Amino acid sequence: MIPHFSRLLELWRLAAHHRLDTLIPEEELPAKARPLVQLIKLHPAAWTSRASKDPLRLKHALEEMGPLFVKLGQLLSTRRDLIPPELLIQLVQLQDRVTPFATDIARQQVETSLNAKIETLFARFDDAPLAAASIAQVHTAALHDGREVIVKIVRPAIRPQIIKDFEILNWLGHWLEARLEAARALHLVQVISDYRQVILNELDLSLEAANTMQMRHNFMGSSMMYVPEVYTATKDVMVAERISGVPVSDIETFERLGMDRAQLGEKGLTIFFTQVFRDNFFHADMHPGNVFVETLNPQNPRFIALDCAIVGELSKSDQMTVARLLLAVMNNNFEQLIQIVHQAGWIPAGTDQNTLAREMRRTVGPMISKPMDQLDFAGILVQVMDIARRHHLEIPPQLMLLLKTLVHVEGLGRDLYPQLDIWKLAKPILTEWVKQNVNPMNSLKELGQQIPDMLMGATDLPALLIDSLHNLRQQGAWQDRQWRELQQMRLDIQQTRRRDWIAASGFLTLLVTATQLPWPVAVILLILAGVVVLWRLIA
Repeated sequence: MIPHFSRLLELWRLAAHHRLDTLIPEEELPAKARPLVQLIKLHPAAWTSRASKDPLRLKHALEEMGPLFVKLGQLLSTRRDLIPPELLIQLVQLQDRVTPFATDIARQQVETSLNAKIETLFARFDDAPLAAASIAQVHTAALHDGREVIVKIVRPAIRPQIIKDFEILNWLGHWLEARLEAARALHLVQVISDYRQVILNELDLSLEAANTMQMRHNFMGSSMMYVPEVYTATKDVMVAERISGVPVSDIETFERLGMDRAQLGEKGLTIFFTQVFRDNFFHADMHPGNVFVETLNPQNPRFIALDCAIVGELSKSDQMTVARLLLAVMNNNFEQLIQIVHQAGWIPAGTDQNTLAREMRRTVGPMISKPMDQLDFAGILVQVMDIARRHHLEIPPQLMLLLKTLVHVEGLGRDLYPQLDIWKLAKPILTEWVKQNVNPMNSLKELGQQIPDMLMGATDLPALLIDSLHNLRQQGAWQDRQWRELQQMRLDIQQTRRRDWIAASGFLTLLVTATQLPWPVAVILLILAGVVVLWRLIA
């Protein structure tokens, strides 16, 4: 059964009220997207709405839909190559200009969370918010010792809505995995579950404070990046050092100050690879609202990392796999690339690895010969995922956050310095990292450190051996039960698909027919369409 059906109806109403069907001319839409546009038009809210005259209707719609949709808008705001300029103007405002909540609520939340009056905590607290985003908003203030600070405050009562939206996404993920091989290869349900935890962690500012302090420690004294100091934090409120800089998207300021944008782009890319491979702790929400640049020293500017709520980490084996994959691509060695993927356990038995190597060369090969202004990294990722689907590759869920970050990095790099040679800069960094991590002396040193644990674990070997023999005796019966359950599951999936097809066909037929008939008949058909939906929910 579809969870929170009323929430889906609310999203439908908001899309219709803001006339999202009019954002892009229907003839320019992909064929598969046109039924969705027709569905939006059918909602009664679209019939009386005048929102098509609102120049910010996309921004307003995403704000009303909730934090997850604002996050989607932030991701799309970095894709100037894909989004029309008139829509991009609205999406950029979602980075730090979301509609704020009331100041009296913000003050009350600060006092409750920090257990003190505003006047006791601060010498000055500015009521007008400096910035407002999907999860929190920021006010400026001053401590009694004169230090300028920012006060970040979580939006009230957003957790229940986020949980509800993720329950809908989880249902959709299960529905797609039962029907699409690509969704199963990507472990879509696991990806949704992981991202749910990431977003829920973002609601806890004490976790963001801990991430910020860790990243500050990693880049202490760095000439490439500065991370502000955190003074105090709770789940709902964080007080941190106020920084001086401009967003990384402010190209006009860089030009006016005479900054070397090529040098700045190289620094940004070096920071990313340093975070992923040296620290194994990378900023995973790098839209322009979270990445600033210092302007105090235009000849040698530093990046400033803000909002470290979403960070990523990889296992040691995944780090090595990603580094070796990138090096194989840079060396144009796609046979080695397939070998690395095979060693990582991503290729199922029986796959034609020569065909897979040829497809990867055709798809990924052009990446190494193009500057960033001609490189569509997100589009290439889509093609790679399509190859993975056709060849039944297993993509580990933990890499999806890194791929999302790479899309952000590409978007930022494209704006900052389109001619940046990403591969020329990355190759020596990755080569040195791989050499250090496959150094035999380092491996022996790590092995020596593990010997005490190995000796302590040796005492458990007899018990483990007995358990293994016992498990082998039970394996036959377990496999038989699993086979029967899989057969029953297969029958259930076939029956579910049949019912879905009947319901979807009937629902769409009634809706499309309703658009072609007079109003009284159309109302009857819409009611029948609702009955079809209810039948599918109950059946």
